Amino acid sequence: MAKVKSAYFCQSCGYETPKWLGKCPSCGEWNTFVEELIHKQVPQVVAFSKTKNTAKSTLLSNIKHQEHDRIKLSDLELNRVLGGGLVFGSLILFGGEPGIGKSTLLLQLAITSTDMKFLYVSGEESDQQIKMRSERIGRKNNDCYVLTETNIQNIFKQAESIQPTVLIIDSIQTLYSSEIESSPGSISQVKECTSQLLRYSKQTNVPVFLIGHITKEGSLAGPKVLEHMVDTVLQFEGDRNHVYRLLRSIKNRFGSTNELGIYEMVGTGLRQVENPSEILITNNDSSLSGISTAATMEGMRAMLIEVQALVSSAAYGTPQRSSTGFDGRRLNMLLAVMEKRCGFKLGSKDVFLNIAGGIKVDDPAIDLAVVAAVLSSNTDMAIEKHIALCAEVGLSGEVRPVNKIDQRISEAEKLGFKKIIVSKYNKGLAQKNFKIELVLCSKITEVVKALFA
Repeated sequence: MAKVKSAYFCQSCGYETPKWLGKCPSCGEWNTFVEELIHKQVPQVVAFSKTKNTAKSTLLSNIKHQEHDRIKLSDLELNRVLGGGLVFGSLILFGGEPGIGKSTLLLQLAITSTDMKFLYVSGEESDQQIKMRSERIGRKNNDCYVLTETNIQNIFKQAESIQPTVLIIDSIQTLYSSEIESSPGSISQVKECTSQLLRYSKQTNVPVFLIGHITKEGSLAGPKVLEHMVDTVLQFEGDRNHVYRLLRSIKNRFGSTNELGIYEMVGTGLRQVENPSEILITNNDSSLSGISTAATMEGMRAMLIEVQALVSSAAYGTPQRSSTGFDGRRLNMLLAVMEKRCGFKLGSKDVFLNIAGGIKVDDPAIDLAVVAAVLSSNTDMAIEKHIALCAEVGLSGEVRPVNKIDQRISEAEKLGFKKIIVSKYNKGLAQKNFKIELVLCSKITEVVKALFA
């Protein structure tokens, strides 16, 4: 006889309790518990059961280390964010806002990788809609199979017959298991389906992409336990009103989480941006005040970004401090350093800061560029376009060194900059190693003289 039970789940973190609670003891949120009926049936034989083996304990010293080759994808940006390629048997959660391009990116990956077999499972679109999108992108892969199904057991049966190299699920919130009596998208269904897909990927060595929705707060929908179950969590960011999209890794068991992939939304899909410095620096012939160029790092990639600042008199008595793409608290700290250590009176003025291109930067190496942009706007004096800046600013007004300075200088040199202002405390710097002129400074006052003398 089937066992039927009712349980309450927290919509925020997935905490389960047999009775309703006002406050979740796990995440502390109020009024997030909903009741779900759980109907456990006799488990059916799934398609990958033939690969099951009884697990046995093994001494750690007896386990032989094997170097597994990664799957090199046709998408170089996705390769970089994943840590050098797709790992066999990995489970990847791919999140982003509606309409940002998640389905387009993975469908584009499936139809442009000609040497692999893909199974694209869609629970949201019909096969005709997927066909229309593939024709717009340009179909090249003859081994891309499409399945419009939401039952997890039927998906495994199709995967057994096709034997795909990569499985793509669009999306995890639409799947349901017949073993659980609750609606698709509920916490119990999402957890059960993800658990079965995790078991499938580990036992068959097939990488699985899971497309996930996000909430209005920007976090991945569903219980937080999903992010712990999967191997990699990717976040697709960007404004639907702009053409550029950013792919970040929030969690990665097989690589770094500091890498960044940049795409441009065009009529034929998503174009990879191999040189992000070209799109992050405005091509403007006229010299404008309040603009500086910083050399920053995203993972192993050096790139130059444009910092824009606007300083004006406070109209309502209380000065405003606003920043886009940069930490507002760090901006307040830099303004205090400029006023205390350098004598620039900014306490009664509004300061607005923006990182061009819509990206968010937390690299302390752009501190000096922020200071230069603010001072340029305050004095209404433009910074020469061929000058780049790269250093951290300390609380005493000193210009501090940053890591990977050689790569940053080489990137500025490659893009045609003639000067770069760096800290004189960087070790191992020699002018003879670079064609670009190095301006070494130890305090902000020296930077001001070099820029506005």
